[in-house]
Amino acid sequence: MRKIVLSIILTLLIILTFFSNSLLPENAASKAVIKFDTGDTAWMIVATALVLLMTPGLGFFYGGMVGKKNVISTMLQSFMAMVIVSVLWIVIAYGLCFGPSIGGIIGNPISNLFFNNVGTSSTWSLAPTIPLLLFALFQVKFAIITPALITGAFAERIRFWSYLLFMVLFILLVYTPLAHCTWHPDGIFFKMGVLDFAGGTVVHMSAGWAALAGAIFLGKRKSQKVNPARITYVLLGTGLLWFGWFGFNAGSAMGANGLAVQALGTTTVAAAAASMAWVFLDKILGHKLSAMGACIGAVVGLVAITPAAGFVSISHAITIGIVSSIVSNFAVSKFPKGRIDDALDVFACHGVGGMTGMVLTGVFASKAINPAVVDQGLLFGETKLFINQISALIIVSVFAFTASYVLFFITNKISRLRVSEDKEELGLDITQHGEYL
Repeated sequence: MRKIVLSIILTLLIILTFFSNSLLPENAASKAVIKFDTGDTAWMIVATALVLLMTPGLGFFYGGMVGKKNVISTMLQSFMAMVIVSVLWIVIAYGLCFGPSIGGIIGNPISNLFFNNVGTSSTWSLAPTIPLLLFALFQVKFAIITPALITGAFAERIRFWSYLLFMVLFILLVYTPLAHCTWHPDGIFFKMGVLDFAGGTVVHMSAGWAALAGAIFLGKRKSQKVNPARITYVLLGTGLLWFGWFGFNAGSAMGANGLAVQALGTTTVAAAAASMAWVFLDKILGHKLSAMGACIGAVVGLVAITPAAGFVSISHAITIGIVSSIVSNFAVSKFPKGRIDDALDVFACHGVGGMTGMVLTGVFASKAINPAVVDQGLLFGETKLFINQISALIIVSVFAFTASYVLFFITNKISRLRVSEDKEELGLDITQHGEYL
């Protein structure tokens, strides 16, 4: 039955792709001649490539942390996110994110099915100096990494085909409304004045809460005490993530400008400060300075600065890095691992880190850094932004957790999520893929 369904899907994709250009009318605006900024375009092409590099980097980061018999499967989960989400984005998800707004919650995808009217002769309203197609390709890289982040929570115990189904449902029903609400000019969070420069709510909070839902739904592994397969993979993955994150944050300025440089600077120092704080705190608590701790700390800093990167000063970015590292370190140590098996601490790092960053954006956001900031942070004597940030945090948390849990339930009804005990014992590499290190 599965083979028949997959064959039908592939056949429909081929037919729809072939006829899509003739079925939908061409947007007249796309015929207008627009002079793009070559510097902005060049930078955004580079930034798009950098963000894509983050997903294989995440594969190494997670792959090094799991047991040796699950390395390939864990890394492949990230790789397949690049494959599946890229196609899904072109078919319908882009329109759901950035199509004409329906109630400020979701976009109407009709005019952008199969990237119709998404070309090199028009622009996005908030990125007027680069082609619309480049904007769309930049944004898909954010959609790709979000479900890949979730995989660390249910590592070593999920059936691969079921994971692919959940990923599709998550992108369509959780990621796209959050992206629309936050980044579309008519989105409800955008209109509220909520600030999320590069994905604190859309990417990290949604992934963190979905990870927690997945860890609860799938239950604990038979053995939660697993020796990491390759610490060197974790170091390599961290380096690739940090490098790619410059595209993630600085690219969100949508041009080669001073704001991109500011985001580059805040990203650099937040990651460094967070890594330093993590290993210092470990030492204070009597632990050894570990490569794993240094890497996790850096990633937490990168997560926390993401919503604030283009809104805060360099010195405040250091504070964000240190505070987020301490909060996430505490969350990791206090997380009820005996009852909830978030295998790679996705919620404590990405979920908590993203929430910390959103809150601190409401404290440190400044008009002096970014004139687009209408309401400044608490530090500058204004309260409206802080309240908006907290409101969005609560709404996103409830929505992302509840919707993700429901999607895990639905996925499980269609295709069982959890591998059998004997397959878990043998490892996912050999049982799911017929491959091993």
